[in-house]
Amino acid sequence: MPLKVSIEPREECIGCGNCQANCPQVFELSPEDGLSIIRAEYRGASQAEGQVPDNLESCVRDAADLCPVNIIHVEKTN
Repeated sequence: MPLKVSIEPREECIGCGNCQANCPQVFELSPEDGLSIIRAEYRGASQAEGQVPDNLESCVRDAADLCPVNIIHVEKTN
């Protein structure tokens, strides 16, 4: 079952890079504003949301747990 990942509210991101350091397969820092975004291959309607395969669950959950502003959210989808 894929996972929905979102960075919400993205404007609260401080650009520390923890998510990218811990899960570079899914997260990167935007060259435009230096804030976290979902990598293009997993991105949905916006830079701040997407779906990732099950095999990346540990990675995205670690990134969410290590986010100092707690704005990375991970949930199972149907």
